[in-house]
Amino acid sequence: MPTTQESTDPDQPEQSESPESPGISVLSPDRRGIAVATALLLACGALVTYGILDTGKNRSDKDSAVPTATVTYEVLGEGTADVTYRGDGAGDRASLVADAALPWRKTVNVPLGTSPIVSITLGEKGGQASCTLAVRGKHVQRSTASGTFGRSTCTSEPLAAEATSGVSDSAR
Repeated sequence: MPTTQESTDPDQPEQSESPESPGISVLSPDRRGIAVATALLLACGALVTYGILDTGKNRSDKDSAVPTATVTYEVLGEGTADVTYRGDGAGDRASLVADAALPWRKTVNVPLGTSPIVSITLGEKGGQASCTLAVRGKHVQRSTASGTFGRSTCTSEPLAAEATSGVSDSAR
């Protein structure tokens, strides 16, 4: 009758003989759990590495093909003002230029279907400043802010494709 010897070395992994196959060693349940967890961790690490290193060359350019229109925002006056505007594909998010030196001008591409908007807020010193908005080179609106912390906003209807050609500025 075969006998099994117990290991007295604490660094040796626990092994037992399989009841179905005498003489074959099997890892203990604790060791199997560690092996499975290690395999899962390596798989997750590989996916993260792939996501970081992926250049996206094989992806379709659907996101970058959003039609846009050229919008020019301008703030005239002296001194500084906080300027908030929508553009460059930011969707509903606005960009802020704090203490912009006046006069200030910015031309951006605004996605069709969104409303271009620019707003100004004067500082503690007050003064007078005006915002203007032009879509595809055509003046749309002008508004003036004056006094301490004066505010003004210029906006337009949501942008649509040009009626004459049906092609947006970015597709030309």
